[in-house]
Amino acid sequence: MKNYVTQKGDTFSSLARQFKLKNEGVLKTYHNLHCPPEDVMQEPVPGKTICIPEDPQLMANETQTQNISDASQEETTDEISSGEENPSEEQIKSEEQSSEKTNQQSDKEEKKDTKEGSGSTPHEGKYFIVQKGTVKCNQGFKFPKFKVTSHQKHYWNDEEGNADYLAVTEDDLQLDPAAQPFGQCKLKPTSGGYLPCAYAPAGKWQKTYEKVKVMEKSCLTEISELMCSTGGKITILKHGQQSETSKSQVGKANTQEQQVYNPVIDFDAFKEDTKGTDELYYS
Repeated sequence: MKNYVTQKGDTFSSLARQFKLKNEGVLKTYHNLHCPPEDVMQEPVPGKTICIPEDPQLMANETQTQNISDASQEETTDEISSGEENPSEEQIKSEEQSSEKTNQQSDKEEKKDTKEGSGSTPHEGKYFIVQKGTVKCNQGFKFPKFKVTSHQKHYWNDEEGNADYLAVTEDDLQLDPAAQPFGQCKLKPTSGGYLPCAYAPAGKWQKTYEKVKVMEKSCLTEISELMCSTGGKITILKHGQQSETSKSQVGKANTQEQQVYNPVIDFDAFKEDTKGTDELYYS
């Protein structure tokens, strides 16, 4: 990490280009995460110090530009070669060796892709997130629910189409409540506590499950993350797909069987306690 004193006219966008970062959101998020609380800002203030990342993973990808340049050079070379009516034996041999090398490299890459595709992913064994799922911010104090706005089409584990079970996608950035969803913000201390949360998502949700999409949007699982421009990191607290047991199901359950599953609970007494109540019990 290096520090840069901002000048008049500097913006996160211009500084991101100047230091060859992926985009302004990367720079803004990085700065707000690593700077002192009093230096958290939405746009650079002249004279203030900005934290500049030096992590190669946050830099703009030059590979694509390089590839385009290489491809142009190869095309030019091909055009020049094609102008020769009688290529020499050495040129033909060189081209054959080059073609064979390219084919071998392609075979290796294809095998590598097949191996990676057949392996497990970090999402294996994780739950998809539904609208009634809750999130937490490492700089906040409250745990809001989702408000799905990207679609009204797909529900997880709910045949009746209950809105609580709408699948959450990478574009669902709204939360319930909308105002100050995480209560107060630890990045904004005052003499009497903390200032209210100013939730400002930096881009879409990350670490989504790209193999399952709704309306061309990747779905969220328990490992998905979202950065806030203020500096917080938002993660999943509860996926929302809790199984529910009604009092009638409790009354019909086999006591001996349940006692094996839960030896510390007197299940007969539990049955008596559930009589006369309409509450649902969550596992």
